[in-house]
Amino acid sequence: MSGKHATDEYRLYAVIAKTPSKATTNVQDRKKLAMTGANPPARKPALQEVPPPQEQKGEASPVVTPDRQRGPDSGRSARHILAASLRIGLKTLLPFAVVAAGYAGYRALVASKPEAPVRPKQELAYAIKSAIVQSGDYQPVMTLFGSTVAGRQVDIRALVSGQIVETSDALREGGQVQAGALLLKIDPIDYRTALAELRAQRAEARAKVSEFESSLAASRQSLAHARDQLKLAEIDLERAEPLAVRGAVSERTVDDRRQILFQRRQSADEIKNNLKIWEARIIQQKAAVTRLETAIERAERRLAETELRAPFSAYVTEVGAQVGRMVGSNDKVATLIDRDWIEARFNLTDDQFGRIVAKEGSLAGREVTVRWVLGSNTFSYSAVIERVGARISSATGGVEVYARIKSPTEPVPLRPGAFVQIDVPDTQYEDVFRLPSTALYSGDRVYAIENERLVTRKVRVVGGIEEDLLLEGDLKDGDRVMLTRISTPGDGVKINEAATP
Repeated sequence: MSGKHATDEYRLYAVIAKTPSKATTNVQDRKKLAMTGANPPARKPALQEVPPPQEQKGEASPVVTPDRQRGPDSGRSARHILAASLRIGLKTLLPFAVVAAGYAGYRALVASKPEAPVRPKQELAYAIKSAIVQSGDYQPVMTLFGSTVAGRQVDIRALVSGQIVETSDALREGGQVQAGALLLKIDPIDYRTALAELRAQRAEARAKVSEFESSLAASRQSLAHARDQLKLAEIDLERAEPLAVRGAVSERTVDDRRQILFQRRQSADEIKNNLKIWEARIIQQKAAVTRLETAIERAERRLAETELRAPFSAYVTEVGAQVGRMVGSNDKVATLIDRDWIEARFNLTDDQFGRIVAKEGSLAGREVTVRWVLGSNTFSYSAVIERVGARISSATGGVEVYARIKSPTEPVPLRPGAFVQIDVPDTQYEDVFRLPSTALYSGDRVYAIENERLVTRKVRVVGGIEEDLLLEGDLKDGDRVMLTRISTPGDGVKINEAATP
């Protein structure tokens, strides 16, 4: 029985579920008929069956009749369905009702809000500082940076070969030597003996010159005697010839006297020729003496070159000589840097160089100040520009400038390689205005103040001095210019100024 009742109940629910609108319509129709007193129409007995779930084997499917559909269970189920539908509808509509109520309350609060009083708009005025400008002549100082270099630097090399037997205590890295101080000494024995031998040869050559000169003098005396004898022979022959004509003497006597004349003449000629020979020998020997004197001078110099001395006061670096070392001619011993000739090397841009040269023609002779910063101490040196580099620097686009420091040893010795600051006087600017950099806007304008409002003045920056700018343009003496930076400057902006001198 329980299975059968369940099947019947399922079918009933299926019919009601398929036709919920009809059941609801029947209830409403009955209410309307009760109110009007009319008879209800005849009900249609036909019902649509819904197939039940699969039953067990051996059970027959019952047929639903109209009487079963109108049982008490059917009415109860319809009421349950109606109640469930109402609950679902209320749950669905309740959030919308809450939102609508809230919005209505918000609109009521907004509508009842009292209006705030509207303040009248006030013009914004900037509090600024200003200054009265006055034109003048200024010469700015360009602050540049560079390094120190040696004005004169030489490599000291051995001039003769030999063994080093002595070195100076200052001949070491970083040492300082005075001009003419001994740096090192090479064993001089070979050069001293060579010099002594040359001097002996010179003495011998000079002695020969004296000998030849004495022989020359003797020959000249002999020539004089020979000429006297020749003259006497000529006189004797002249006397004998007339006597022979008269027969006082024989012809043989005349021939003998003639022979004596020839002998005297020959002797005089020989002596005369010997004089030329002695003169030539003297000249040769004197040339030998001169040659030996030159060799001696060279040997003396070689001997002196065994001692290397500093050519100028200098710093010593790159030392390569020690006692006992054999050195050859032209071997490097050390490098000397002239401590009294230190230069500052720095670069000028094309604009800086052109500006000065165009107005003054040359940089040479321009006084500059070199500053060397060591920790918290700054040392200043006076210098003068001596020359400009031979080439334009393609890397920096400027020119190299060299300034010789007048006294690089005071206040403290300045050495090559130091990073220094160079203060170079710029060209002279005339009739320009000096203002702080805060007064310049957009690189080409400042703002003057007229009747507590800003007025634009076009300007051009021509230079700088310390922290200020040098300007020229639409300004005139006595103008008051704004110094403070504000966010929205422009013509007509109202300001409240606090004037500064």
